[in-house]
Amino acid sequence: MTLSKRCAAEFLGTLWLVLGGCGSAVLAAKFGGDGNPLGIGFVGVALAFGLTVLTGAYTFGQISGGHFNPAVSVGLWVGGRFPARDLAPYIVAQVLGAIAAGFILLQIAKGGGGFAIDPSAPGAFASNGYGVLSPGGYTVGAAFLCEVVLTAFFLVVIMGATHGRAPVGFAPIAIGLALTLIHLISIPVTNTSVNPARSTGVAVFAGSGALGQLWLFWVAPLVGGALGGVLYAWLRRGDE
Repeated sequence: MTLSKRCAAEFLGTLWLVLGGCGSAVLAAKFGGDGNPLGIGFVGVALAFGLTVLTGAYTFGQISGGHFNPAVSVGLWVGGRFPARDLAPYIVAQVLGAIAAGFILLQIAKGGGGFAIDPSAPGAFASNGYGVLSPGGYTVGAAFLCEVVLTAFFLVVIMGATHGRAPVGFAPIAIGLALTLIHLISIPVTNTSVNPARSTGVAVFAGSGALGQLWLFWVAPLVGGALGGVLYAWLRRGDE
């Protein structure tokens, strides 16, 4: 498969991930107000992120590998599963796909009555944050540690589920469920990133608060992805 087609698949897959996951948070999490049974809530948003990566991986995985996340691409490169020459094109495609999703989501949200983005509010437009912009008021240190550790484990799951000895055809299910679990753990802490593209795609529309804290949601997931890649490669070394 040509690099251009693989990057197109990464663009589309990341767009789907951000539109589905962040769209559920913006449009459906509190539909009708707090306590309304039609709103999907915390668990629904976590499941939406898992479903988007699951369906995206089945759809685009055979074309591009289904990364949809710069931290995944970096982790797979560090773990010896992805060539360095393709890192920059993949990351550019992922970020552009995420921003396109953010733009589409904004146009949809503006079509509803009373929609407005408050840049000073935690989770504004499904953005990530720490301190005053953390849903639970968690510190920058707690947010950084959470993002590093959860991204590292996400890479371990991805590399294990896609290993040649793993059951064939089930990797997207394991990866999707892992992302659901990650959101169940960390939505209160950072509104869950583990994906710099996902964070960027909504931060550019969420205002100065999210943009000012965006550095953490690049640095921590990339560090975590690299650690996860190293850890899994070490676990399998000598057992190939």
